[in-house]
Amino acid sequence: MSKHAVVESADQVGERSAKAADAVSRLTRWHDDFPTPGVRFADLTPVFADPEGYRAVIDCLAAVAPDVDIVAGVDARGFLLGAGVAAALGTGVLAIRKGGKLPPPVVSREYQLEYGSAALEIPADGVDLAGKRILLLDDVLATGGTLAAAAGLFAEVGAEVVAAAVVLELAFLQGREHQGDYPLTSIVTL
Repeated sequence: MSKHAVVESADQVGERSAKAADAVSRLTRWHDDFPTPGVRFADLTPVFADPEGYRAVIDCLAAVAPDVDIVAGVDARGFLLGAGVAAALGTGVLAIRKGGKLPPPVVSREYQLEYGSAALEIPADGVDLAGKRILLLDDVLATGGTLAAAAGLFAEVGAEVVAAAVVLELAFLQGREHQGDYPLTSIVTL
């Protein structure tokens, strides 16, 4: 067992997951036609601003993969998740940035969003990622391009994504189909 692992009963796991799912369901704000017409945006800001809701989400995500070296959060709300989970697990945290936000050299990967295209980057030096076990976090899984691109960055530098997790999954957009072999956990699936 790892230094981070805690043995929990099935009841404890179920209670933690239910508490997190309840907070997400109660506190998420929905915005139609944002950021572009036809997109329904899930605003998790109220979940993260609520102390009990945020703690429940962090506890649930930390239980996904307690034996990792680094927790990686996708720009920008994934930073809030990654930092909280890394602190809970006692690991390092890495911010996966949007293109153009890190000084060179970087490892970059382009991907498609449901409303356009973008790029993600991680440092190409200064952080030794080769052989590291990564827990990959993002706030929402929609079409799957963001999470798949982030996982591709880690594969490119020789790290292993051992698990990925999101707060909210929009299953009708079939983003799960674009993910790799790592287990993918969602707190709430719609």
